[in-house]
Amino acid sequence: MTSNADRVMIFDTTLRDGEQAPGCSMTQPEKLRVAKALADLGVDVIEAGFPAASPGDWESVHSVAREVEGPIICGLARCTRDDIEKVARALRPAPKHRIHVFLATSAIHRQYKLNMAKEEIIRSAVEGVKIAREYCEDVEFSPEDASRTELEFLAQVVEAVIDAGATTVNIPDTVGYTVPHEFAELFRYLRKNVSNIDRARLSVHCHDDLGMAVANSLMAVVAGARQVECTINGIGERAGNCSLEEIVMALRTRETFFNARTNIQSQKLYPASRLVSSITGMPIPRNKAIVGENAFAHESGIHQHGMLKHASTYEIMRPQDVGLSRSALVLGKHSGRHALRERITELGFDIDETEFARVFEEFKALADKKKELFDGDIEALVLKAEGQDQGPWSLESLSTASGLQNATATVSLRHQDGRCIERSSSGDGPVDAAFKAIEDITGINPSLQKFELRSLSEGEDAQGEAIVYVNFQDRSYRGSSATTDIVESATRAFLEVINRIELSQKAQAA
Repeated sequence: MTSNADRVMIFDTTLRDGEQAPGCSMTQPEKLRVAKALADLGVDVIEAGFPAASPGDWESVHSVAREVEGPIICGLARCTRDDIEKVARALRPAPKHRIHVFLATSAIHRQYKLNMAKEEIIRSAVEGVKIAREYCEDVEFSPEDASRTELEFLAQVVEAVIDAGATTVNIPDTVGYTVPHEFAELFRYLRKNVSNIDRARLSVHCHDDLGMAVANSLMAVVAGARQVECTINGIGERAGNCSLEEIVMALRTRETFFNARTNIQSQKLYPASRLVSSITGMPIPRNKAIVGENAFAHESGIHQHGMLKHASTYEIMRPQDVGLSRSALVLGKHSGRHALRERITELGFDIDETEFARVFEEFKALADKKKELFDGDIEALVLKAEGQDQGPWSLESLSTASGLQNATATVSLRHQDGRCIERSSSGDGPVDAAFKAIEDITGINPSLQKFELRSLSEGEDAQGEAIVYVNFQDRSYRGSSATTDIVESATRAFLEVINRIELSQKAQAA
């Protein structure tokens, strides 16, 4: 790293904007796991959620503020006293906290969403920042849909909120509309025409609707932005957000060009990426930049020849720099605790002795079913052990039979109150039959929206991960499980959904 490079803050919004993506909702314990991984990664700011959205969101933000140390913990609010007070209460336990207020400024939002004149927008934005400053010295303001806002009016809003006390001003490309050079000119315009611009940090928040979120964010950095808002794996509404791992490695790899650096521990990018993928059920595309399986793979003969001569011929980054090990080590049932612990560490995961003991037991059980265990198998065990939900129902036994015309399943479940119930059902296939048997036992009948299967490693005996998405009483739920038997994986994933629904109902009743 060059000592004179400017530092760019990394503002992670995986828990807020990222979670808004369809199917990416997280439970409170899952949000806490992600927040702790982000803290380990070295992000500067964690936007933990939108406390006014629901009591559950408030509690999640409060939990992160209470239990996660290191980064600034941030909460989002509209420019209303009620929203801002809720954020302030949720963030109170955090030693370092920020209130992030926003208000749309573009003509299309003013006319069709807010029905507010320009003067009202400025007055409301200033009022929101001033209220936030009553509770917190670190206040960020975002003019929503800034990239489609008239430049002169945007400059007026920015100047007004800085005068009101905003310490960070974020310029969002809310609908992914802008293009790199145009966006850079917007930042240059603000720096030239906002008289008090030096009193606030300029931030950038881009969506990926046209596939340019990272490029637009980088051009904003070139034009003076010193905070980038992004998410792990680029998850987010519609086509997603600026990808954290891509922005970080672009700034690191081309530091001499950008003359900027971050404080991210890049070796922890891959484990963080896998964690978020596992929790949200959003698989990482094989060709995903930085963290995809193919990111450091070379199949072309010309490329392989060059790589054998010198890695830099076709690699601009080392896999180790992002936490991706290239070890050919394969574990099996005769591998001991030390070998497993070493492999987990090499894969970038840090688990305590209690979690390791659980992983080792499951490792031995899996090794009895598989001849060889690959990195994907080990990752699945670690991620499962870290996040196991202790639901009211557990699977005691499962047997299925299927033919061309019909299938049957017999499922036995044990409830934590001691009941053990067995039911048999038939269906279009063994998975359908097992789901119906579980519904019969529990009395919960969700609407199945999507069912996915994918292999976690290689070989005929690879673990199959099943991901189940359902709707129940106007809420979406997701469950996942991985075993060497795809019917068992599907059954356990569906049971996880049932457990989440039952726990949610108990929480609401309380």
